Amino acid sequence: MLRFIASRAFECLIVLLVMSFVIYGLIGLMPGDPIDEMITANPNFSSSDIARLKSLHGLDKPLLDRYGNWLTAAFTGNFGFSRIYSRPAIEVLIPHLINTLILMSTAIALSLAIALPLGIIAAIKPRSAFDHVVNLFSFFSISMPPFWLALLAILIFSVKLQWLPASGMSATDADSIGMVRYMILPVSVLTLLTAGGYIRFIRASMIQVLRQDFIRTARAKGASTPQLLIKHALRNAALPFITVLALSFGSLFSGALITETMFSWLGLGKMIFDAVLGNDFNLALIGLLLATLMTLICNVLADVAYACVDPRITNTRRGYNR
Repeated sequence: MLRFIASRAFECLIVLLVMSFVIYGLIGLMPGDPIDEMITANPNFSSSDIARLKSLHGLDKPLLDRYGNWLTAAFTGNFGFSRIYSRPAIEVLIPHLINTLILMSTAIALSLAIALPLGIIAAIKPRSAFDHVVNLFSFFSISMPPFWLALLAILIFSVKLQWLPASGMSATDADSIGMVRYMILPVSVLTLLTAGGYIRFIRASMIQVLRQDFIRTARAKGASTPQLLIKHALRNAALPFITVLALSFGSLFSGALITETMFSWLGLGKMIFDAVLGNDFNLALIGLLLATLMTLICNVLADVAYACVDPRITNTRRGYNR
């Protein structure tokens, strides 16, 4: 297991290096740079001032040289300064990452709490009235555009009923109990958007497993219904769902952009969006790399979870053997 984890960690490092070059290159090819923004704000800059500023920030060098300088500094923990916040990029990133972790972990926990019982019960009674209602809810959840659902929640609970704030989370709210008030609507929207997909995968996996011979054998040996569902069926049905959960958890770090923007939640997605619009190259780069890293880590954790859930799976240098 340790050899497998070390091998996957090395592969993740290679992927991260490749992605850092791709992201840096794409950001470097974007029209405009911080110096252009400064020129727009102050048209009195002379050509010599512009050349001096570009030389000071290293923008007069070729793209490969700039990437090499950035990578060397990144290995020492220096990810540059944020132009928007006038602070080191890593200091800006950490609070936004914490806010995203709080939002995403709460939404995923609630989604699992809804999806597991509904998916299992629907699999036990396929084609029943309950199953049709669950499927209808799942299709509703999967089909809803995030921005539309967010606007609907704001219209109902903030404008009409005036129960909850629509947006307006500030840096001071992120450090107080008042954050809970701003969490309710975005967490509810994300939970509704993700629960439907989880229900569909759990239901489909459970139906397939419940038809297997070992389930009939366990039932014939006198296994109780809870023991049959949890110990035998759910454990075997969890393998494909682990992959879905890992991919969704990794994508949510950068995929909650619409929800965070609609509710002005100071999370990672909104930070990356603001950094790209503001030509804050250092902040956008480290934010995108962190989202890539979290996706890779979630994939590795999913591979490790396979071996924990199913003892028949063993980690080898070439992958998984059963």
